Amino acid sequence: MGLKEEFEEYAEKAKTLPENTSNENKLILYGLYKQATVGPVNTSRPGVFNQRDRAKWDAWKAVEAKSKDDAMSDYITKVKQLQEAAASS
Repeated sequence: MGLKEEFEEYAEKAKTLPENTSNENKLILYGLYKQATVGPVNTSRPGVFNQRDRAKWDAWKAVEAKSKDDAMSDYITKVKQLQEAAASS
């Protein structure tokens, strides 16, 4: 299985993570997902009155130096970590 296929598999698995997954971890996954699928940030930062979208944008901006392949690998690793944490709790 290639990296892209494995990434797509873990993107599906991420949808089944427990609801109590922290916002911090959700933002990390969001940033890595956007970097892996879109590449570097291509929109302007949302305004201060839109905190949710601003946090998502910041999470994506934080990983913009990663290549798409690195972002995919890191995303897979993060989903695995969160699955293991959920299984052990």
